[in-house]
Amino acid sequence: MARSGAVQLGPEQIRAYQVYLAQERKVSWSSFNQAVCALRFFYNVTLARNYPREQVPFGKRPKKLPVVLSREEVARLFACVTHPPHRILLRTAYAGGLRLSEVRQLQVGHIDSARMLLHVVQGKGAKDRLVPLSPQLLLELREYWKVYRPRLWLFPGHPPERPLHGASVQRALRRAAQLAGIRKPISPHTLRHSFATHLMEAGVDLFTLQKLLGHRQLSTTALYTHVSQQRLLTISSALDLLPPLVDIPPAEPRESPLPSPLPQLPLLPS
Repeated sequence: MARSGAVQLGPEQIRAYQVYLAQERKVSWSSFNQAVCALRFFYNVTLARNYPREQVPFGKRPKKLPVVLSREEVARLFACVTHPPHRILLRTAYAGGLRLSEVRQLQVGHIDSARMLLHVVQGKGAKDRLVPLSPQLLLELREYWKVYRPRLWLFPGHPPERPLHGASVQRALRRAAQLAGIRKPISPHTLRHSFATHLMEAGVDLFTLQKLLGHRQLSTTALYTHVSQQRLLTISSALDLLPPLVDIPPAEPRESPLPSPLPQLPLLPS
């Protein structure tokens, strides 16, 4: 019955269902497109309807600017992380602009103190890359190693043969944000966005930043030009480009002219 009823439905009903998902259900972009994939397969493959793709369109991912913390907010956030291993992990993620998966997969042998480099092995896209190792971070990592003595994974979990679970890091970050009074919606990836924005504000060029972040396309890195506060402050407003406003004295009100006297008409005979 369900299949026979679906056969009677056409592109108009499919479009109405998509509007329902987007406006009433308010599903996420990924859930919406999963429904589109299912509809296309059902009608084009199962029912062999061969609807044109434009009749069952995908939704467009909304383009949003990333959430970025100021330098003061980042420092306040780190100060509110109560568990030292979580704090040093988050500071490592910010110092290298690392994704959560990348910082979790760091091993002790990935720290190259002789060359002051941090090896990111098999990051996103199965690519290796090198990022500078902060001297301050190296001191903190050495103190961390003296206390916790990690063997394989730099930030081991439970059991220590596995890296620290990502959910533990996310919970620690949310608690720290609450203690720090930060109301922005943040995640571990917010530290990566903040790293990129702060380096751009410090004068690092886009090409270098692309290599540090491991982006495949420069256009992805160029997104941070839209969130750099210093870059925005250097742009003049269109209003500021106008010539200075000159006070113009108000025009004196003009008196309306009095009507001229009517000509006297000759008296008509009685």
